[in-house]
Amino acid sequence: MRLAFYISDGTAITAETFGHALLSLFTIELKHITIPFVETVEQAEDVVQKISESFQDTKQRPLVFYTVVNTEVRKIISKSVGINYNFLDQYVAPLEKVLGVKSKPEKHRTHSIHEKTYDIRIEAVNYALANDDGTNLKDLHQADIILVGVSRSGKTPTSLYLALQYGIKAANYPFTEDDMDDILRLPASLRRFKDKLFGLTIEAERLQQIRSERRPNSRYASLKQCRLELREVENLYRKEKIPFLNSTYFSVEEISAKILANTGLQRNKH
Repeated sequence: MRLAFYISDGTAITAETFGHALLSLFTIELKHITIPFVETVEQAEDVVQKISESFQDTKQRPLVFYTVVNTEVRKIISKSVGINYNFLDQYVAPLEKVLGVKSKPEKHRTHSIHEKTYDIRIEAVNYALANDDGTNLKDLHQADIILVGVSRSGKTPTSLYLALQYGIKAANYPFTEDDMDDILRLPASLRRFKDKLFGLTIEAERLQQIRSERRPNSRYASLKQCRLELREVENLYRKEKIPFLNSTYFSVEEISAKILANTGLQRNKH
């Protein structure tokens, strides 16, 4: 199996993101190896040795994606036996020409505590944790968005992803079986913030599968109960004109991006 290395003198998140995006275009099986914080000549030589050993083992030149600021370290990695892709060399020079400004590379600038939005994102994560699952209704006025939906429809992971990636304060509120003893109505605590609500729904069969992993053979996980709850919630969305999204076939990254596109919320990412 061919290997793909992601190497950086920082967290390697950028190298991973670029590399994964490119490789996702190809339907081949790869083994992925990420090596962050390669900051010295000795570390770079060790990485080159690992790349050489992988070539000897697999008989295939590995793919090497790297973003390294240090010139000396970068030169060493560029001489590896792998098929090397240096994202910085590829894009920096053309950008310098277009912008008319020389770049000033600096390690750890993109994904570190010194990033401008770091504190914003950490505060948003703390807010998402404190306002998960309807446990705290007194701080909803601080929310940028309030996700609503039945239990296990994806509210919590989406709230956390919006917070960590984009610095968005996302609360979430579950509609439970108890709310559906009669016709499901929008609670007064949420009606005050109706303009912040965004609904999630999911196909009943997928919801049953997810709930069965948590509470197998329960009424909570039965297909009948899943269908009932989803029918009530989707009727509420339509009646109250709450925008909503079916999360069945989307990853948390895709759900979050679609929510931002639909709501126009600004990303605190740069």
